[in-house]
Amino acid sequence: MEDPRELDRRALIVLDKLVSTVTPADLERRTPCEGWTLADLLRHQVSENRGFGAALLDGSAPDWDSGELGADPYGSYADSVDLVLATLDDDAVLDRQVTVREFGTFPGIVAVSMHLVDTVAHGWDIAGALGLPYAQDADIVHTALKIAEQIPADPEFRSERGSFKPVVPTESASELHRFLGLLGRSPDWA
Repeated sequence: MEDPRELDRRALIVLDKLVSTVTPADLERRTPCEGWTLADLLRHQVSENRGFGAALLDGSAPDWDSGELGADPYGSYADSVDLVLATLDDDAVLDRQVTVREFGTFPGIVAVSMHLVDTVAHGWDIAGALGLPYAQDADIVHTALKIAEQIPADPEFRSERGSFKPVVPTESASELHRFLGLLGRSPDWA
């Protein structure tokens, strides 16, 4: 597997540009994540970034749901990204054994790849909620698609994990649309 750290860094930059535009009025917007407002999704991203950052540094995270937006949602988000970025600078992270939520323990390179998939997917969710285009780099989408293709499509696996909705078939040739469908998102969401 190719080192995904630089792709993850670049994906976070695209996501940061989107999150930096969020206003307090935007926080109540619907998102492609069923039942979640934009505030819920941003809180989730803060939690995921903090969880991945701690796990990549120490091998596990004490809490994967500790993200808070507080009075400064963008500041909270940016702080969580800084934590992840700081861990990506350490070459040892690629070989470190990392426990990711209930999914199991993996080499760090796999955990970084999981974070990349999460960043790309939720970047699209945030762009959709804001009504903005999602301009993620083609090589990042291609790599995220290759990783998503490895997630079992079996409905029982997906319901057990709770993190993946059933695959949404798409006839689109777009790698982004295929990626979204594999993660249970309709590329046509509006």
